[in-house]
Amino acid sequence: MCGIAGLAGPDASRHQATVEAMGHSQHHRGPDGSRHTAAEDGRAVLAMNTLLVVDPHAMPGPYLDPESGILLAFNGEIYNFRQQAAAWGIDLRIHETDAHLLMRAWAKFGPSCLDGLDGMFALALYDPREAKLFLARDRLGEKPLYWHLDGSRLAFASEVTALVGYGRASLVLRPEMVAIETPTGTDTPFQGFQLLAPATLLSFDVATGSIDQMTWWCLEHWPPFSGAYSEALAKYSTLLAEQLPLRAPACDFALLLSGGMDSSVLAYLLRPPVCVTVRYPGHERLDESHIAIQIAADIGAELLVVEPGHVDFTEVLPHMMTALDYPMGNASTFSEYMAYRKIAELGLRVVIGGLGPDEFLMGYVRHALVLFGADAVLAAGLDAYRPLAAKLMHADEDLAPVDAATRLILRGPDPHGRIHDLVAAAFTRGGGDPARGLTLADLATAWRPLVMTSDKLASAFALERRSPYLARDLVELSYRLPAEYKIADPAQGKRVLRDAAKSS
Repeated sequence: MCGIAGLAGPDASRHQATVEAMGHSQHHRGPDGSRHTAAEDGRAVLAMNTLLVVDPHAMPGPYLDPESGILLAFNGEIYNFRQQAAAWGIDLRIHETDAHLLMRAWAKFGPSCLDGLDGMFALALYDPREAKLFLARDRLGEKPLYWHLDGSRLAFASEVTALVGYGRASLVLRPEMVAIETPTGTDTPFQGFQLLAPATLLSFDVATGSIDQMTWWCLEHWPPFSGAYSEALAKYSTLLAEQLPLRAPACDFALLLSGGMDSSVLAYLLRPPVCVTVRYPGHERLDESHIAIQIAADIGAELLVVEPGHVDFTEVLPHMMTALDYPMGNASTFSEYMAYRKIAELGLRVVIGGLGPDEFLMGYVRHALVLFGADAVLAAGLDAYRPLAAKLMHADEDLAPVDAATRLILRGPDPHGRIHDLVAAAFTRGGGDPARGLTLADLATAWRPLVMTSDKLASAFALERRSPYLARDLVELSYRLPAEYKIADPAQGKRVLRDAAKSS
């Protein structure tokens, strides 16, 4: 995956060596070139680590538009960039990429062009016509972007440790780190260094030093789906068939194949040449590799089975922690790291995973526990989850959905009720639908470490991680569906995805 870094301010051009060093500290994110460029007016210097995936002959960034003077550093993929180029009347020359489209669209339409983009991205764009630096992230925060205001200068980078290299920062133990093992919102463990929120546009006026932020996409604004289940199933099935293949690269790639439904559907729709699964000998209850073996045989893919041990964990821990920047509460961190390492050894550049359906279609057991109660979930044959269900059992009184969800999310004490407040706010924004409230609660708590781990660990091996289920249309439809279209049985969430898979 690519990386971006830079600095904007009245004297930015005097700090090119600093920006170059920031970019170099992220060189693993872009093995095809780490470059930096100063804006024509000297008020911004952008750096970019380039990983060429779509076109191996494309020019590495940053990119400069000679007509407008716009300077762009870009991390990510815009999957619909050719369609948008046609819709916007923008002609792309040979070897021009989604970054070139974005630069020209911005010159023509300004920030409003973001709404037409379907993909994952973090961008930094300096527009000398306004003397403003713009930072933006994709709708669901797949690509990270950190920033720091230092007097009259604003610095940014894909990795917070690159920012720490720009200026010293005190470590802060956020209460959320104890409660759910990860920072929440825009906080980081470094004082004064913030994560730009997903679907957020930040503008920095170099002349005045002022900052404005706006949300350019909001999931909860979409109205509930009012059609019959058959209509929802038909629409969802069509989107699966149309949207998921758009996320498959033209080059060879690997699929993280767990044996579960989400990755299995991807396998049959995308037909990857290589599948990778991770298993731990001696833990047969968690081993789904027999399913992965069957699926790989069905689609004619090579299957690589990774079996990490405690010696591997000891050896890779230093690199794994360095890649993450700071602790993140994700139980699959080690498994992901080992899978990415194996994929990188094959010389591949793209890896695809099944992130998304669990959060948007009620696929976690904790969702069923909130919606149906502990007794119903255990009676449905999920006795292996009794320790989790015990968090809701023997309560003095029936728990409200917000309280139940909070108990299931917490991994440690929440003495000031910060996590409870986040969950309560999510349920309020969900408009009374508990399933929508649970999705928004996940996005406010557990989602950040999932997408950040995927990006940071994959980038540590110069891999681009793609998550096809996060296609905009799929996410918006999934969120809009009534709870019973997502989960009608305590033992089986993701109802519409299951039925779509059966009918395809």
